[in-house]
Amino acid sequence: MSVQATLRQLLQRNTVLSAPGIYDGLSARLVELAGFEAAFVSGACVSFARFGRPDMGLVSAAEVSETVAVIRERTAMPLIVDMDTGFGNALNVQRTVRTFERAGASALQMEDQLMPKRCGHMRGKQVISPAEMVGKIHAALDARQHEDTFLIARTDALGVNGFEDAMERAELYLEAGADALFIEAPQTLDQMQAIGARFGKRIPLVHNLVEGGNSPVKCAAEMGELDYRIALFPASLLHLFVPAAQHLLQCLHRDGQVESLRKNMVDLAAINDLLGADELLAAGVRFQPEKR
Repeated sequence: MSVQATLRQLLQRNTVLSAPGIYDGLSARLVELAGFEAAFVSGACVSFARFGRPDMGLVSAAEVSETVAVIRERTAMPLIVDMDTGFGNALNVQRTVRTFERAGASALQMEDQLMPKRCGHMRGKQVISPAEMVGKIHAALDARQHEDTFLIARTDALGVNGFEDAMERAELYLEAGADALFIEAPQTLDQMQAIGARFGKRIPLVHNLVEGGNSPVKCAAEMGELDYRIALFPASLLHLFVPAAQHLLQCLHRDGQVESLRKNMVDLAAINDLLGADELLAAGVRFQPEKR
């Protein structure tokens, strides 16, 4: 069974697929060991964790592709990959699709923001015309090498032009052949209900559950009741990691030690076990020269 086919099979179930955001091999390993069946390679978290920058279109396609390849080497989970705007026009979109597929993407999420994009829950976004986005969707579908690779069309128009424009764009993106729809940052439960009623039986719907964002719902179960199918938790790991790291560093700076925090920490042996050190060592024995 191909990695790409797995995501489609997961969506055959009558449940919401939860996909935590990941950004490197360790986060991918943690998500997989926790029992999740898919993960979201979040462009925001790649920017946060790798470059220490906000989600404002500062990460390149090559940098995301490299991150996907590193993660794919560590896990067979379906990877929903954030491809932002496709990193340019329709021709750029085609190259991005091919590059990300080769790196190991199972699904690609493309949005209709104007470059340089920014986080969907930030002010100051701009969107391209619906016609241009439809062209980019066609370009992406023509470029994909595996027909099982999922294309998620995201519109950020709700926060720019209003709810009706976002709904009209979603209809056009569905007609263009997108495999799933993502109307970013609905502002009320009524809006989410309207989105689910119009599209939920026709195509998988995606929603972002961002701590501090604008979501009217708080959990995957609520999304299921509204006919949404994919729940993205793009930054939850990092949102917990940051205060924990800050607390540790404050203690270290103040006390010159972290012994008081050891009960909340793993040690070297535990992290080696988590990451499969024994399996690697055992595999390496096969290639050692025989003793004579």
